Amino acid sequence: MSRYAVIYDACVLYPAPLRDLLIQLATANLFRAQWTDKIQEEWISNLLADRRDLDRSALERTRELMNTAVMDSIVSGYEHLIDGIVLPDPDDRHVVAAAVHARADAIVTYNLRDFPEEILKSLNLEAIHPDDFLTYQFDLSDAAVIQAASAICRRLRNPGKSGTDYLDALLVQRLPKTVAVLRPFQSIICPETITQQP
Repeated sequence: MSRYAVIYDACVLYPAPLRDLLIQLATANLFRAQWTDKIQEEWISNLLADRRDLDRSALERTRELMNTAVMDSIVSGYEHLIDGIVLPDPDDRHVVAAAVHARADAIVTYNLRDFPEEILKSLNLEAIHPDDFLTYQFDLSDAAVIQAASAICRRLRNPGKSGTDYLDALLVQRLPKTVAVLRPFQSIICPETITQQP
């Protein structure tokens, strides 16, 4: 059976809290998530331009881990489709070309205006804001989304985060609906450290 398939745009891979959740969720097999080497390079380059304190080799390691964690994640061979796609920003055509080539159902992106509905509809595609995408996944399997968030929170040790801290970090990424559905489970997602009484 064919699963719902999405292309992650570079803008949703740029912020670490959202990237971690999207990648962790992609390993739960609720949907098929893909990207291209160009999309990977785009978020890495943009992040390095904004954060001079970051090291390219560390981000390249993150890229490798992403590619390994999500099976068949890399889309290639789409380049011949780019010239036939018309978008407000020609620099976004490679994302749509990859989505068409991969037979994806949607592009997960913050930049909805860059992917006009009438153009994508003609290609059997849609653009979805990450907040809507994540809440759709929660509706399909709340346990999978809670487990994905919990797995991430357990890895956050430097420093560790409380459930409130973790969800507040997601809120900063413009994910209010996602945070609203996860808030009742924050103590499960990030169990608070119990201090020993003297």
